[in-house]
Amino acid sequence: MTKSVMVLGAVGAWIAAVSSVPQAAPPQQAATAARGAVSAGPSTYRPVLDRYCVSCHNDKLKTGDLSFEGTDLNNVAANAEVWERVVRKLRSGMMPPQGVARPDQATSHAFASSLETTLDRAAAASPNPGRPILHRVNRAEYANAIQDVLALDVDASQLLPADDSSFGFDNIGEVLGFSPSLQERYLSAAGKIAALAIGSMEIAVTDEPFKVREDLTQTQHIDGLPLGTRGGQLFHYIAPLDADYVIRATIFRTNEGNIRGMGSDNKLVVTVDGEQVFEDVTGPADQAKLATAAVGGGQVGGNQTTLGDMIDNRWQVRVPIKAGPHEIGVTFVMRNQAAVPDMLQPFLAKFSKIDPSGVPQIDFVKIAGPYNPTGPGDTPSRRRVFMCRPAPNSSAAQEEACAKNILNTLGRRAYRRPVTDADTQAFVEFYQMGRKKGSFDQGIELGLRYMLASPDFVFRVERDAANVAPGAAYRVSDLELASRLSFFLWSTVPDDQLLDTASKGRLRDSGVLAQQVKRMIADPHAKSLTDNFAGQWLQLRNLKNFVPDVNLYPDWDDNLRQSMRQETEMLFESIIHEDRSVLDLMTADYTFVNERLARHYGIPGIRGSQFRRVAITDEARKGLLGQGSILTVTSRVDRTSVVLRGKWILENLLASPPPAPPANVPPLADTDGRAAPKTVRARMELHRSNPVCASCHKMMDPIGFALEHFDAIGAWRDSYEGSPIDSSGQLSDGTPFDGVTTLRQVLLRRPETFVQTLTEKMLTYALGRGLDYHDMPVVRGIVRDAAASHYKFSSIVMGIVNSVPFQMRVKAAQEPVATSAAREMIGVPDARIPLHNH
Repeated sequence: MTKSVMVLGAVGAWIAAVSSVPQAAPPQQAATAARGAVSAGPSTYRPVLDRYCVSCHNDKLKTGDLSFEGTDLNNVAANAEVWERVVRKLRSGMMPPQGVARPDQATSHAFASSLETTLDRAAAASPNPGRPILHRVNRAEYANAIQDVLALDVDASQLLPADDSSFGFDNIGEVLGFSPSLQERYLSAAGKIAALAIGSMEIAVTDEPFKVREDLTQTQHIDGLPLGTRGGQLFHYIAPLDADYVIRATIFRTNEGNIRGMGSDNKLVVTVDGEQVFEDVTGPADQAKLATAAVGGGQVGGNQTTLGDMIDNRWQVRVPIKAGPHEIGVTFVMRNQAAVPDMLQPFLAKFSKIDPSGVPQIDFVKIAGPYNPTGPGDTPSRRRVFMCRPAPNSSAAQEEACAKNILNTLGRRAYRRPVTDADTQAFVEFYQMGRKKGSFDQGIELGLRYMLASPDFVFRVERDAANVAPGAAYRVSDLELASRLSFFLWSTVPDDQLLDTASKGRLRDSGVLAQQVKRMIADPHAKSLTDNFAGQWLQLRNLKNFVPDVNLYPDWDDNLRQSMRQETEMLFESIIHEDRSVLDLMTADYTFVNERLARHYGIPGIRGSQFRRVAITDEARKGLLGQGSILTVTSRVDRTSVVLRGKWILENLLASPPPAPPANVPPLADTDGRAAPKTVRARMELHRSNPVCASCHKMMDPIGFALEHFDAIGAWRDSYEGSPIDSSGQLSDGTPFDGVTTLRQVLLRRPETFVQTLTEKMLTYALGRGLDYHDMPVVRGIVRDAAASHYKFSSIVMGIVNSVPFQMRVKAAQEPVATSAAREMIGVPDARIPLHNH
């Protein structure tokens, strides 16, 4: 084993060690300033508690493991966790439960307000930012950081495994573990990325596959490909060197090996960055050639006489490509067709692996190379890395000075702080090891490998203040705040402007922080809020795994799947970039559609694959509750699910998730020997007749029924299996509704409920940890302040950025340390490595 490999391995062991150390426990106080008050304190509501709550929550029954018998309402802050639970139940109308005596809504809300005010005042007196967590960057953040540090757009899914999720997000520090196998993946990724960034001539030939989804309908134009083409796909490919590359396309076969659409000619074209590099016509001539070959002995060019193999052998081209990022397109030329009238008839997808009708389709594409490389080329990553070049015949000292400049500049961005003398020394040591192997470029490559495997890159390191007692709360440094800000809004490292501002200690200056937030939200990097925050909060990522029964839903294909997701993403982005009220996510009278999605919704006059903004005239389609993406991810593959839809609304719009289902819950179809009811509503009523099931389903089912006019893929329907749709129901507090339109109106009677849910989700995402009872005063404060601007998106973001948990941390009782084994591997005898001195 070489010394460089040993050291990189030591770095990995080091990361694994420091990531496993437990952190300090949180203080037991809440955290934020409280505003507003009610005329009566909590003790005033003792009679309400005794009349409506103590009958279940007493010392004998302890329903929900909770007793209010003898509870001191004059000292609410001493049991903040319990009273935060009470507030949530009162606000949602879930307690007292239906069927028992309940106070009127005015009394319930007044009691809740009194509790909130008392809890918020207590929180203001003792700020609690929550416990510190050693936070590994997740896979998406890692890829974004590589792009911003090295100008290299890598596919992290090919380098690192998917991250675990908690509280609905995959950036939660507590579940971002670090195992020995993951350590090896990070070390391997660092080596591959460093070689690709500098254009190492030692890069081996690879054969990279790109699979086209089987349910992609290839009869129409695919956005991004040249106009006048149909089907196929556009692939992002990074050529590592100036060299030859072989592009191979494979034609789709049915289960019986048949090729579709061979009764007429179809021209395949291959493009590189929009320029055609290959074409081939397949059709009746290929069938005739195959028949002739079969008669003559069964061989075509030395290959077995199958039509698919014969075509595949022709569908390849070797083409010189410059190093760097490219767009490879493989598609068919669209044949002339008569104009199709704008009749809103169902679109029937043709992706069956059995049906041989239709047109030829691409199955997958492979790109192999580099062959006969001529050099590393002039790539964005090489331009970013090699900001200086030693002159020919330079001395070792001159080369080293340039190497320091390169690695220190890149290290500042990678580590999210100014580099130290110790950092520079490590960079130079690795550079020298690589330089001894050969060239200046190889020295830089090894320095990059070290940098990308360093704990300072892989972990979001925050150093405890020296003059603060363990367990005390204090403000993080400007540089640490800059890093928190960039990972929140951009899912990546800070840019130079943010780092410069933080390095000068000006990030918290009056107006400066707000200016930076405004700039960052307007930056293209902010799309990560859509991809990573909204994609997980709204569960849009689950769309890729949804494959409905094609016999029941022949209108479904990957084109529709992609269009649904893009519609919701574009709506969310319009809220961000136009700084609209976040309530527009529920009420927007506009949306974004292309022809495929417009036909699915029944919107006339939309042509082409490009998305455009359109006004919504159908009240049922307004906002998230009318969008196909949401309606689809909350369905089963063969039917709608009132349970999934009701649960989704409770969790993601009302912050009132139902309890986890108990063990041994009977399935929906279990009728205990009785005749199965015909309607979904009747089946759910039978299911709720089981007391074990009723407690959860009485919360979820009524809300889910409001969306029953939408089928499992979001298309409108008036009946189901011959029976009219009944979309009526009521909330936990007894408020009735009938259908999605009135449900939306009911949910927004108290708009702060939805805003608070969004704020809780976004604060969880911003902090990278789950929220606790002590965070609730923070959330309420953000919502109250945002009300003045009618809940503009920017007001929610600024509320989070200015909050105590975002700007402060608690000093850990003990610093994370590495093991003595890791220390020994890199030649340092001391058995403990403080994280801030590594």
